[in-house]
Amino acid sequence: PGTGKTTVARIMAGIYKNLGILKSGHLVEVDRSKLVAEYVGQTAVKTNKVIDEALDGVLFIDEAYTLAGEGNDFGKEAIDTLLKRMEDDRKRLVVIVAGYTNEMNKFINSNPGLQSRFNRYINFPDYTTNEMIQIFEKLADKFHYTIDSSMKTALASYIDAAHCQSGEHFGNARFVRNLFEKCLENQWFSRLRWRR
Repeated sequence: PGTGKTTVARIMAGIYKNLGILKSGHLVEVDRSKLVAEYVGQTAVKTNKVIDEALDGVLFIDEAYTLAGEGNDFGKEAIDTLLKRMEDDRKRLVVIVAGYTNEMNKFINSNPGLQSRFNRYINFPDYTTNEMIQIFEKLADKFHYTIDSSMKTALASYIDAAHCQSGEHFGNARFVRNLFEKCLENQWFSRLRWRR
């Protein structure tokens, strides 16, 4: 999470448009809730509607592994509908699926049709601590703040501890953005206290 997968999908949509592969090159971003319905027979309709919106562009399914549920889960119906439309509309549709590595491997292996259609993989590794400090500095610069060396040291320790605690669910750039916003909020509240 927070490594720019959606941004890269958007860039790829633009590249495919410029290459003439896609007509419009727009991106439709969805998750399970946009594809799977609550009642029998509604999932295919819901999934087809989303695919229709994505025609001539890119359908980006985040956390796609949540579609591969067990038992009577309607996610299978969404997958089956998606696979059929990927074949029927292969000249008008690019589908990108994303999620955690282990879960995505299980998702791809859950259906032979997925294995044959999704055969190119891009791994987005976590950002390094230094990269995340650079992201924090860019955010600070945008708001006309400067970061001194003691702040960078404290920031590095805080990021490392949070990363160790969160493991593979660490938010990367999203975590840094939230941390920066929390810093701004704390600064605002401290100023408010001083004004009393």
